[in-house]
Amino acid sequence: MQSKLIMTWNVSTGSESDYSEFIVNDFIPRIQRLGLVDIQFWYTSYGTCEQILASGTTKSEEQMRSIILSEEWVQLNQRLEDLVTDFNYKIVPAKGGFQI
Repeated sequence: MQSKLIMTWNVSTGSESDYSEFIVNDFIPRIQRLGLVDIQFWYTSYGTCEQILASGTTKSEEQMRSIILSEEWVQLNQRLEDLVTDFNYKIVPAKGGFQI
């Protein structure tokens, strides 16, 4: 069964430029190489929730767990957490449409 990784966070004040560069030039290409597909990013411009919701899918839960446990994923998360606050993620069965 397909698995979906759902991540949420807020961009740290003052790190917007570094954050944007990291996401576009490093984070997205590297998570694609790790095997995440159908990568989506959502930006909240109004309301009281996290600023960013991002997701990606894999063919199986086993593949997702392998990605999450990889050293490359750990390094990406460490860099991301230097640029954001309130980072959270969860793995759920992938269903069509928007999931939170």
